[in-house]
Amino acid sequence: MKNWLQKNWILITTIIIILLNFLAYYFINDSIKEIDFIWPSLFAIELVAFYVFIHSALLSPIMQLKKEIALFLAWEKKWQKMTINSSNPIMQTVLNFFNKSLEILKNFKEELRSWKELKSEVQLASEIQKNTLTKNLPIIGSIDIVANTKSATEVGWDSYDVIKQGDNYYIYLGDVTWHWVASWFVMMMVNALVSGFSKKLISSAEILAHTNEILKPRVPSNMLMTLLMVRWNEMEKKLFMTWAGHEYLLVYKKSQQKAFKIKSGGVALWMTKNISKIVKESQIWIEQWDIIIMYTDWITEARNTNKEDWMMYWVDKLIETIEKSPYKTAQWVFNNITIELSKWMWYNHKQFDDITLITMHYKWDKSIEENANPVIPKENITEWYWQ
Repeated sequence: MKNWLQKNWILITTIIIILLNFLAYYFINDSIKEIDFIWPSLFAIELVAFYVFIHSALLSPIMQLKKEIALFLAWEKKWQKMTINSSNPIMQTVLNFFNKSLEILKNFKEELRSWKELKSEVQLASEIQKNTLTKNLPIIGSIDIVANTKSATEVGWDSYDVIKQGDNYYIYLGDVTWHWVASWFVMMMVNALVSGFSKKLISSAEILAHTNEILKPRVPSNMLMTLLMVRWNEMEKKLFMTWAGHEYLLVYKKSQQKAFKIKSGGVALWMTKNISKIVKESQIWIEQWDIIIMYTDWITEARNTNKEDWMMYWVDKLIETIEKSPYKTAQWVFNNITIELSKWMWYNHKQFDDITLITMHYKWDKSIEENANPVIPKENITEWYWQ
C-alpha cells in the first residue's frame, strides 16, 4: 500500500483537490456562494498550496541539485556528498542516482588528477633516460659502434652504455625484470655505479661484483637484472667478456663468413649478495673485420603478427639476418637487423618489452668506404622502428 501511494502521489493529490472543490460547492451555503471573491479566493488558496507542495517536492530539490552539480564541476573542496531530500519518492530516486553518479565521477576525477601528476613525473623520467641513452658514444679508433634502444612504454627498463677509462672501453647492456618507473630508477643506479667503479677497477667482472654488492640490499628480492659487458682494450686490441645471466654474445667471423653464438653464463645481478666467485672475465678472440652483436631478449622473442602462430624471431634467425647483411660493417648489420625485425613484426605489432641492439665492427685502423646510412628509408620497414 505504501509503495502504491508513493508511486501515485500526483494522481492522489489531483483527486484530493477535485474533491475539495466538489465538497466546497455543495456544502458552502448559498449566501456565501453569492459572494464574488469566495471562489477566486478558494482557487488562489488551492493554487498556493499546490505550488508549495510542488516546490518542496520537485522545484527545491532540482535547484539544490543544480547547485551541487555546479560545485562539482567547479571542483570545490567543500563538495563531498549530496544531502538533498525530497518528499516525493520518485524525485528521491532521481537524487540518489545523481548522488551516486557524482561520487563515481569524483573518484574518476581524483584518479585522473593523480594520473596527470604521475604522468608529468614519468615524462621527466623519460626525458632523463633519453638524454642518458642517446648521448654521443665515445669514438674508438679501431672499433665502430652503433647502438640504440626502443622502450615498450614511456620509460624503459633496458640499459646500455659505452664508458671510456684510459685504454679500456666498457660496453654493456642490461635488462631489468620489473617494468616501468621502478625498473628505470634501478637501471639509472646501475649506470651510475658501473661508471663510478670503472674509474677504480679494470676487470669488468669486478665492476659487476661491486655493483651487485651495493645494490643487492637496496632492491626488492624479486627484482633481477641480466647484464652482458665487454671490455675492449684499445692498446692491446683485445676483447674481454663478462656475463651475468644475459643472452648470447654473437660474433661474426669475417674469415669464415659465419656468425657464432658465445654462450652466456653467470647469474643475474641481485640473485645473491656475493657474485665475485661466479662472474668471470674471459677473453674473446676476434680478428680484423669481425663484428660483435649484443642484444636484449625481445629481439629474439619478437612475434610475427603476419602469421597465425605468432612465431618468435629466435636467435637462429638473428644469426641468419647477420650473415645475409649486404656488407659486414656495424651500421650495415644494425640496419639489416632493423629492417628484417620490422618486417617480421609486420603491421599492428605489439612490443611488450624493450628492444636494445649494439653492433661493433673491428676495423683496425682502416676506413670504411661502403658504410650504410644511419637513416633507413621508410619503404624498407613496416611499422616498427627505433624512433
